[in-house]
Amino acid sequence: MESERSSVLHKVVSFAPDPLPARQYDRHTTEPISFYLSGLEELLSWKPTTDDAFNVSIEPLAQRQPPLDSNRPRTLVCHDMKGGYLKDRFIQGSEVRDPFVFYHWCYIDIFVYFSHHTVTIPPVVWTNAAHRNGVLMLGTFITEWTDGAKICESFLAGEEEAYRTVAEQLAAITQFYRFDGWLVNIENSLSAMAAQNMPRFLRYLTDRVHQAVPGGKVLWYDSVLKSGELQWQNELNDYNQVFFDACDGFFTNYNWKDKQLLQTREMAGERQCDIYVGVDVFGRGDVVSGGFDSNKSLRLIRHHGLSVAIFAPGWVYEHLGATNFLHNENKFWGLLSEWLFTHSIGSLPFGTSFSLGMGKKHFNKGQENGTKPWYNLSAQEAQPLYTSHRLSPGGWLKTRCCLQDAWCGGSSLLLEGAIPPSANHVTARLFSFQVPAPRKLYLVLIYKHEGPSRAVTIAPELTTQESRTCYNLDVFAQPGATRHQPALLLRPPFQLAQLLRGCGQHGDPGWQGRCYELELQNCVLNEFSVAVSRQHSGQDEVPFAYRLGEIRVIDAAHLRSSLSTAAASPISPIEVAHVQWHRPSSEELSVSLTLQWTCPPGEAKCFRVHYRSGSCAGDPEPPLVLIGEAHVPLYRVTDLRVPSARSEASCQLEFLVEPVPHSGVQVAAALWGKLFFVYSDPKLPNPGGSTDAW
Repeated sequence: MESERSSVLHKVVSFAPDPLPARQYDRHTTEPISFYLSGLEELLSWKPTTDDAFNVSIEPLAQRQPPLDSNRPRTLVCHDMKGGYLKDRFIQGSEVRDPFVFYHWCYIDIFVYFSHHTVTIPPVVWTNAAHRNGVLMLGTFITEWTDGAKICESFLAGEEEAYRTVAEQLAAITQFYRFDGWLVNIENSLSAMAAQNMPRFLRYLTDRVHQAVPGGKVLWYDSVLKSGELQWQNELNDYNQVFFDACDGFFTNYNWKDKQLLQTREMAGERQCDIYVGVDVFGRGDVVSGGFDSNKSLRLIRHHGLSVAIFAPGWVYEHLGATNFLHNENKFWGLLSEWLFTHSIGSLPFGTSFSLGMGKKHFNKGQENGTKPWYNLSAQEAQPLYTSHRLSPGGWLKTRCCLQDAWCGGSSLLLEGAIPPSANHVTARLFSFQVPAPRKLYLVLIYKHEGPSRAVTIAPELTTQESRTCYNLDVFAQPGATRHQPALLLRPPFQLAQLLRGCGQHGDPGWQGRCYELELQNCVLNEFSVAVSRQHSGQDEVPFAYRLGEIRVIDAAHLRSSLSTAAASPISPIEVAHVQWHRPSSEELSVSLTLQWTCPPGEAKCFRVHYRSGSCAGDPEPPLVLIGEAHVPLYRVTDLRVPSARSEASCQLEFLVEPVPHSGVQVAAALWGKLFFVYSDPKLPNPGGSTDAW
């Protein structure tokens, strides 16, 4: 079986130039990057190539409740950060200290990646993060000022075929890169003919996106009027309703007043939830509020039953700076939370290590495996509800992200507080669920006790709602919400025990792992919480601090099939492309290359890429080293230092690709993909000569 996953490639070192396409790769490092399209010509000439594969999201849109099309006001976030395509353009991540991250996905429905380039294709790292949390990702099609008017005239003022071709290209881009639609932003005046064709273009684009991407959306930004005049209205009215009628939603400008919200609601009729009222967090212009006072705008918007579009929430990072960003970000969204709807997880299995997709270090199974700062939103995992409040009478509770230590990734969840004198425990609600409960659940909790008191314990709790009748198989539950304390498993099944590898024994001050089980019938899972309890009765306030590293909620039936699925669905042998050699000095050689493999869709959360450094004839075998993590079945190895081959001898590199399943169960090394990369007879140029291949 292992031979079916192994491949061998022989290469002779060559320094002949082999440039990579500038659009898809960074010209300095050859790392794969996300990109935009400038102007109509680039849009019309776009065709997918094999080099675009890095930019294709393989993260399916997660199930969540309530669904987007339910009849309730929605929340859209429009990301506008210093022009876009910053360090987030590096698909395999980058070394960044204190980057901007967005992680309050549970409050929002749609995320728009915005820039001032004609066609803003969302960086795939953002699409992956959004889809993992059940949030739609939209790109932006924008035209502005004089150049924008020329673009619009060229495809709107002529025959139907011209604007249909543009719409078909935009829909094809959406489908190929696997995001979910477009915000159309026309910020220039239109000729009479272009204005007449704009609603037709918008309707055709909407229809094509719906065909290409089930559940896809096209939204219109409040800018030009049906006459073609550029005049922001800050409301839906007779001058712009023709655009609203042609697409899925209307994003208003920001300078509205309360009476305009009333007018808009009346104009929208039954589609009032398709109106996204703009709130500029920077507070520019004649607006109701901005910054930490943005909740005042949301209160008015929700009073009229309208959706909201929060523009540039990166204000927290740009205005207040990177210092204390996570604290300020939680404060900002905490102030808004009263007017936001919390979405529920809609499927099992569920698991998270609380990673934000960035960190000061990188951890695996509680051990450091990288000491440099890193940033990769594709590696972000599901985030909990962040809370901070006083308890009555006395005591307090707070959850926050911490970058100092982690079980996996770059961060953990710090749970801090004090049990009030009159209480035996406090409960922190972390996740909302809306999932029919299986007959048997397993729960995994990996944590670390941080003090100050040892006289406390921690355990998971699940809340269920009735589905006809709801009862724990051991204790009959009363009608309505029921709180369950799962039973601790002293001898967990083999698959669960695997998840705890790296945890210490009871009493070890390091990471602890616990497995639990719960049997249910006719229930719907409602909430996942953790309870911190005092061990001894008393009247004193008891302080506590726990670090949560990982939680999992698993259908027992799914767990039984996870190992057989992994064995039956191995990855294919590894192929290689774009090999480039470089000689940094007379004694050194480096190589860059692209590894590619296949894996059944949905089987792997990500892939860890390992290598064994170059061994030449007679050398001892070097150890295996982790070099990166891939979120597509591709990985670009860049500037890897390898031994120089001796005359008439060959050297060998070994690359291994480890699939990481969603279940968290480790796949046996025999099922990894493997490549033996053999190179020989380098014709090395003089040091300092023209040896670069890029």
